Amino acid sequence: MTVPSPSTPFFRPERAIEALGDAFYDVVAPAGFPRHILRFRNQRWAERMGLGALDDDQWIAHFGRFEPLPGSLPAPLALRYHGHQFRVYNPDIGDGRGFLFAQLRDPRDGRLLDFGTKGSGQTPYSRFGDGRLTLKGGVREVLATEMLEALGVSTSKSFSLIETGEALSRHDEPSPTRSSVLVRLSHSHIRYGTFQRLAALQDQASMTRLVDYVLAQFVPGGPGPAATLDDRVAALIDYAVGGAADLAASYMAAGFVHGVLNTDNINITAESFDYGPYRFAPVFDPGFTAAYFDEHGLYAYGRQIEALHWNVYQLARALLLIVPKEALVPALETFPGRLEAAITARILARLGVRSRGAAADQALLAAMEGALAGTGVGLDRFYFDWFGGPASAARRARSPARDSYAGEAFMPFAADMADREPAAGVTDRLAADYFADAAPCSLLIDEIEAIWAAIDASDDWTPFTAKVAAIRRMGAAAGLAGDL
Repeated sequence: MTVPSPSTPFFRPERAIEALGDAFYDVVAPAGFPRHILRFRNQRWAERMGLGALDDDQWIAHFGRFEPLPGSLPAPLALRYHGHQFRVYNPDIGDGRGFLFAQLRDPRDGRLLDFGTKGSGQTPYSRFGDGRLTLKGGVREVLATEMLEALGVSTSKSFSLIETGEALSRHDEPSPTRSSVLVRLSHSHIRYGTFQRLAALQDQASMTRLVDYVLAQFVPGGPGPAATLDDRVAALIDYAVGGAADLAASYMAAGFVHGVLNTDNINITAESFDYGPYRFAPVFDPGFTAAYFDEHGLYAYGRQIEALHWNVYQLARALLLIVPKEALVPALETFPGRLEAAITARILARLGVRSRGAAADQALLAAMEGALAGTGVGLDRFYFDWFGGPASAARRARSPARDSYAGEAFMPFAADMADREPAAGVTDRLAADYFADAAPCSLLIDEIEAIWAAIDASDDWTPFTAKVAAIRRMGAAAGLAGDL
């Protein structure tokens, strides 16, 4: 069974990863599942990638049984990498319950995109794991990616979720529990840990080849092989530093806590992915954590900036295998300035107001933090009520949080926002039905648990489908996603 004739230019298969050679991956076979029940199909991204005409049987053939997409990879590849996990180096990891299934080109901008899996079976790196994904884990990841995309965070896209008919045993949820296989659409599966593995192996030739692959595939305008190695590596680390700064800023603006920001969970394009114990913070709380096992708050909401900064230094340490530190330091030193600019841009975008210059914008952000810390107003409510600044004054006056907004803690922030102009297009966006709602769209843990409870108890997918639709409606109204 194959893809319907790719008669349009939208379907553009690729096999670029093979240029790296088999030292970077292992050919593996997908698990054979007893059942295939399609639970989520990302039709808007399927249309974009030239796969929208697949019927459900064809979809399951490719994204449940993993029959190759024509012209792309002939067999799945489990990628090899190491990584720091909670700051402890682990050389015994790799794609343990997933693989790279296919590569395609984004027809809009030519980006190389990967189809990667989660829960597709055991690989040489599974260790003692079964290589499976719980259905609850798949549902949670779909919701995470939909919400983050709507909030403008550069994220993997949940492309397909198929229930697979197995009963899984897990220590952190009632067992047995239902199983699934997830397919993600991502911009690169090359992780910081891919570089760390080569550094640990002292494999200079492979490291140089990896640098050139990344520059060619992911860094627009990056130097080619004719440039000096120092210049090529400097361009790569500069790209990574900028990406890490923006990813950190996007998490802060979204109120998102990833939970496991290990170096094997950070890819070179700084695209967020792999959502296990994530949470969206209900209120501004720098100490808020997502993972019950993060006992010391290493990856708490307010420490994610530090975590991503630390991670990019580990990438730089790995690159010392082939260049001196002098090639890396200039880019590394730009992180604080780029972070400040990125946080400002991200929060102004979520507030829907124009910049008034760096100093004034920093004062606004400080006033905002003071207001939120002093009142406990919910983050989603806050951004919903203040979107567009003065243009939302009437809506804000009807908000359940209006008394907090009139209080002392909010005075500096409210005074600054009173003089802010709405960003371009925001006044028109405020006419969307979404902004007439009584409450903002959110994705707090209780909501996720309620969605899962309906599925678990009575196979009721209505709340899940409704939440995805609500998230997309919010994203369309706010206009933060752009063309991710």
